[in-house]
Amino acid sequence: MVNLRKSLLQLIFSGSFMKRWNDKLRPKELLEVDKQAHKMIVAWMLLYLNTRNMDLDRRLEIGARVVEGGVFEYLYRLVITDIKPPVFYQIKANPAHYRQLTDWVLEQLKPRVECLGPEFWDALRQWLDHPEEGDLARRILDAAHSYASNWEFNLIRRAQDHDDELEEIEESFQGQLETHRDLSGMSELLQGTGSSLGRLAHLSGQLRFQIRWSQTPRVPETSVLGHMFIVACFSYFFSMAVGACAARRQNNFFAGLVHDLPELLTRDIISPVKRSVARIGDLIREYELKELDKRVFRPLQQGGHADLGERLAYFLGLAVGSEFSSTVILEDGIMAVAWEQLQTTYNQDRFDPKDGELIKICDSLAAFMEAYTSLRNGIASDQLQQALWRIREQYKHASLGGVHVGALLADFD
Repeated sequence: MVNLRKSLLQLIFSGSFMKRWNDKLRPKELLEVDKQAHKMIVAWMLLYLNTRNMDLDRRLEIGARVVEGGVFEYLYRLVITDIKPPVFYQIKANPAHYRQLTDWVLEQLKPRVECLGPEFWDALRQWLDHPEEGDLARRILDAAHSYASNWEFNLIRRAQDHDDELEEIEESFQGQLETHRDLSGMSELLQGTGSSLGRLAHLSGQLRFQIRWSQTPRVPETSVLGHMFIVACFSYFFSMAVGACAARRQNNFFAGLVHDLPELLTRDIISPVKRSVARIGDLIREYELKELDKRVFRPLQQGGHADLGERLAYFLGLAVGSEFSSTVILEDGIMAVAWEQLQTTYNQDRFDPKDGELIKICDSLAAFMEAYTSLRNGIASDQLQQALWRIREQYKHASLGGVHVGALLADFD
């Protein structure tokens, strides 16, 4: 039985405070939640490319391990915080030391994640207890981790006048990346913006520079990239709570992970502007579609990855007009459905279901967390107060498959 709690949501959000490369000169603050988002977008690309010729059951099995493994590794990272990678790798190389550290991490996590049920807890323990396993899912996550971390390293390397660690760090990343070159798509990613895959990964990484609520002071300042990862995690947990099938859980995670990708092309235009200016919402949508085709879908097609672009378009809801529409794939194509239909008739892997309403709730919940946390940190702002009130009012009577959203929000007093 999954029973979502305030403490779990706050744990996921806490990566918005956690600074990376904290001992280096940084041209911009680099945050753990941003890195995790970038990692999982790359992991999705590699997952798709390395499983597309497998049967459905096998694809879903590996996909479940990639999504859960990504969440597990994020939770682990939130607890060990500032242990530098070289030190952690030395601990990991010693089974006894790693066991001691992991037991302590699990002890810290249990009160926060036990609300997700015994199945999630057992899977978390199993993943952390056996880091030496080298199955495809772990290799995909390791490759994506190395790519995202190296992307950050390339940002800070230019800002260092002298640092005797830089050469060693660079060699380490190159070695890690080369280890995974045999994965489908990895060689293209390593070409950087010279390939369609590398270009998409690079564009995604740039969303860490785009700050949400840019007109309102906040602590912490969250980026579009980090926000997408938080929505992805919330969407996965909500999917578990409503009893979603395996395909639906994974689709909801990845759809949450990319739902604001078009904002790379338009910036974070606040909802009041979209709603109050005549036709501005339609004009923004038209521009997004035009730029998505020019900068994302057309390069993927020209690079031989039209099918990856089609999958991204499904997550973004382009065929039905909104990423917040629930959809299934039938013999005659993509169809929008009501949430009740998704929860009953179409809650089966063969229909490839994706929630819209659920992801919208998680998007609003993540925005609520951003406003709530800033206010708790002493930022007095009418905009933040209004956002809290608006979201509470909107969802005070809302429930989704046994999850009472209003009651969950009420826990944040």
